[in-house]
Amino acid sequence: MIKLRQPQIGIIGPAGVQNTTLIMIAKNLGNAIATNKAILLFGFEGDLKSFSEIAARSCLKNGGKTVAFLWGGQKITDNYLKNFINISTGLERGGGREFVFIRSCDAVIAVNGGSGVLTEISIAYQMSIPVITLKNSGGWGNKLANTYLDGRKKVLIQESDDEASAVRLAINCAKI
Repeated sequence: MIKLRQPQIGIIGPAGVQNTTLIMIAKNLGNAIATNKAILLFGFEGDLKSFSEIAARSCLKNGGKTVAFLWGGQKITDNYLKNFINISTGLERGGGREFVFIRSCDAVIAVNGGSGVLTEISIAYQMSIPVITLKNSGGWGNKLANTYLDGRKKVLIQESDDEASAVRLAINCAKI
C-alpha cells in the first residue's frame, strides 16, 4: 500500500512517569517514530513528566516531528518545547481534548496507563483507529492486548513485543 503522507502516530501512556523502564520505553518509541519518518502526536500535560512527552522529546532529539495537543488555554513557554507543533484545543484534559487528539491519529500506541489511557483507547476504538500495545508494559495496554472492546469487533487491539516493532505495526495499520 502506498502511503500518501507521513503517518501520524499517537503515543498514550501514564501522566507521571518515574519508572526507569517506562522512561526508556518512551525514549525508544520516540526514536523509532523519528527513524521511520512518522509524526508523533501526544496530549501535552504541562505540569507532569508524562510518558508521551518523554517520547516526543526523544523524537525531536532524533530529527522527528511532533504535535502537542494542549488542554485549556495552555501555551508552551519552554524554549525547547517550542519545537513541538502546538494545537491549542481550548478543551479540558479529561474532558474533550482527547477526542481532538485521538481523531488526529492514524494509529495509536498505548503503553501502561490508567483511566486516561483507557479513555483514549476507547475513543480510538469507537473511531476504528488501530491501537497497538506493548507486551509486559502493564496498565490498560496489557489488560486489553489482543482483545476487542465489545462484540462489534471494530478494532483488534494488537500487541507488539518491542518498541520498534510497535511503531512498524502502527505504521502498517495506519488509516491513511
